[in-house]
Amino acid sequence: MDINDAIALIKHTPANAGAPSVWADLGCGAGTFTYALAHLLETGSTIYAFDKERPRLAALPNPQQVHIKPGQLDFLEDDLPVTGLNGILMANSLHYVPRKPAFIDKISRYLQPDGVFLIVEYETSKANPWVPYPVPFQALKALFHHAGFTSAGRLNERPSVYGSGHMYAALFRR
Repeated sequence: MDINDAIALIKHTPANAGAPSVWADLGCGAGTFTYALAHLLETGSTIYAFDKERPRLAALPNPQQVHIKPGQLDFLEDDLPVTGLNGILMANSLHYVPRKPAFIDKISRYLQPDGVFLIVEYETSKANPWVPYPVPFQALKALFHHAGFTSAGRLNERPSVYGSGHMYAALFRR
């Protein structure tokens, strides 16, 4: 997926539009979605880009001059070194979490009271080696509702390049 496709998939109006914000991208990989999010945030914002392996972020456009701070951590095992986040992005990484309710409860404590989750996942319930614990949108919506998030919105979707089916982006607010 290229940067323009990623931007189109996660495009939304941030809750704190007009002010810098602080986000964490959990499972950032090469940073395609990190930089896509940077296109949507205000100048002066910060994204902590975490991955289990040492992040090797691609050189992608950052027109808003958002501060991107890479770091290595296992988001399933390690505590985040930042709190008071405006948002958490998980693009194609939540499907690696086997016990999602406990994980959502744990990771939510790093958000500000009005913080949001931005999730990109595959619309499938069939596991495979690349998506070991799939979570289709309706199941994810129920998980976040149970965790106290009252607003769930499916932002956009696109065909998956890995066979049939779609990827979706969703935003969850308390």
